[in-house]
Amino acid sequence: MNVIGLGIASMGVAIGLGLIGFAGLQGMSRQPEAIGKLQTAMLIALAFVELVFLLTVFVGAPGLK
Repeated sequence: MNVIGLGIASMGVAIGLGLIGFAGLQGMSRQPEAIGKLQTAMLIALAFVELVFLLTVFVGAPGLK
């Protein structure tokens, strides 16, 4: 059962990272003068999404045997 949960978590993270990247790049193309601020916010959001996945892996993976 943990394998299914890890798979769902990885799919959710992949979708989330894709949406963050898409929105960030779209915002940068619409307002090139705000690239620095958008990049910073986008990278922080990407880090939080990755952190959630890593926590999921570390909590869920020890149960796999």
